[in-house]
Amino acid sequence: MCAELYGFFDYSWWNPCASVKICIVRISIKTEIMRLLYKDLTDQILKAFFNVYNELGYGFLEKVYENALAYELSLMGMDVQKQYPISVYYKDKKVGAYFADILVDETIILELKATPIKEMHEFQLLHYLKATDIELGLLLSFGKEARFVRKIFENRYKEK
Repeated sequence: MCAELYGFFDYSWWNPCASVKICIVRISIKTEIMRLLYKDLTDQILKAFFNVYNELGYGFLEKVYENALAYELSLMGMDVQKQYPISVYYKDKKVGAYFADILVDETIILELKATPIKEMHEFQLLHYLKATDIELGLLLSFGKEARFVRKIFENRYKEK
């Protein structure tokens, strides 16, 4: 069963220049434990995200932010894999290949955007999660305002 959780998460203490609020997160009740399980890692990733945003600001290409964030995360002691390969299968046939921007500690996929977040970006991240065994992803926007969206997909309930 899924539940809609409406809330605002204020991370402005990481970004004193702007109040960053994220709203409307859809998760199943069963994922609440997982959400809390990765809270510390997520908080560290978001801290690195805001550090990079505060230093570089808005206007660079996505690759610049990817390189800077990967470096910042590695300085924090995290295992970082850039351009993480993702294969998509239909039945038993490989039908596509993608690359997620960053995989952190083999646990969280990061998809970066240098533009404002759009619904299609959220679906892109959700499809990355569906195609892997990874259940948590963060969509990070380095647009005019720093924003992020958290997506969860419970792979253990995926049909095999």
